[in-house]
Amino acid sequence: MYTYQKMAAYIPSTGRGGFGEVYHVKHKIEGEVYAVKIVKFLDTYDEHKRQNILKEVQNLVKLRSDFVVNYRNSWLEHNLLYIQMDLYSQNLQTIIDNKCTVFGRQPEEPMKIYEYFISCEILKELLECVKYLHDSCPPVIHRDLKPTNVLISQNNSNKRFIKLCDFGSATFHDMTSMSHTSNIGSAQYMAPEVYQSRYTIKVDIYSLGLYLIGRQVVEFSTTITSAETDRNSWPN
Repeated sequence: MYTYQKMAAYIPSTGRGGFGEVYHVKHKIEGEVYAVKIVKFLDTYDEHKRQNILKEVQNLVKLRSDFVVNYRNSWLEHNLLYIQMDLYSQNLQTIIDNKCTVFGRQPEEPMKIYEYFISCEILKELLECVKYLHDSCPPVIHRDLKPTNVLISQNNSNKRFIKLCDFGSATFHDMTSMSHTSNIGSAQYMAPEVYQSRYTIKVDIYSLGLYLIGRQVVEFSTTITSAETDRNSWPN
């Protein structure tokens, strides 16, 4: 936080990402607030580790789009790597944790029709984000899809609200038979294949699946009952 600290006021850490800590930072001249990820980049690290750390910046540059957190800048300073991005104050975990309260129901109660449609729109946009990664050339495997790595954009001009972040674990999948590092990501959302070295973009689909992120968003076990309950309230 040396030279940059003279230009920005740091707000306490907002959490951890792959390899580092994320801060809210207010630029003292511009007055804008950004997210800045700070990662140790020590001279004692071997070349392989240093390249793995830089890979997150390289991924953000290559994947610039409406589907990914907006990358602003990056620089090395005094054995630290700074990655500056737009700030998004909410993530999907916040939505999952609070939507029952917002829509005025108990967790065991079925969703009402409006909550269901909003949840479906969130899942639809999330699927579009992951499709963008997998349709890239070469395809990108995120490898750490989870609700805290799905950000909610509140200020946008393209009517999209969902963006992916934390590409420190992401990798390119150049060939069908390509092998990758095993045991990467968060265990709760990790596909069984990731414990081996042979896997494809399908491991991201597993993380999105019925019993993981998708189930938390749309609550599949309650939607049939909810839809039947609210059938009479549907518009003609």
